[in-house]
Amino acid sequence: QVQLVESGGGLVQAGGSLRLSCAASGRTFSITATGWFRQAPGKEREFVATVSWSGGSTYYTDSVKGRFTISRDNAKNTVYLQMNSLKPEDTAVYYCAAGRTASTTSINPGSYNYWGQGTQVTVSS
Repeated sequence: QVQLVESGGGLVQAGGSLRLSCAASGRTFSITATGWFRQAPGKEREFVATVSWSGGSTYYTDSVKGRFTISRDNAKNTVYLQMNSLKPEDTAVYYCAAGRTASTTSINPGSYNYWGQGTQVTVSS
């Protein structure tokens, strides 16, 4: 019903920046919130940030506050994650997710109904 495609990942040195994009298509009118998650090898999927459909509400996990910014452009049906001051511990596959009933306080992956394929972010020291 909803398709999500991430892009923008890559290799960057510590202290550098990347901007991830998540393009949504299909029944996007049903989405109430979109979140970014990440998963490092051998680790569980971890919440990163959320934004409401309107873009008026955001929430971040403590480890990325002040460094990452989530935003959305409804005209393009695209959600962005601007990542600055990247650290090696940010290395992971990043996934965008959309929920029909999720809010900006929904940090559990089970709160989201649709997932992208993931994009690799690697931060070297």
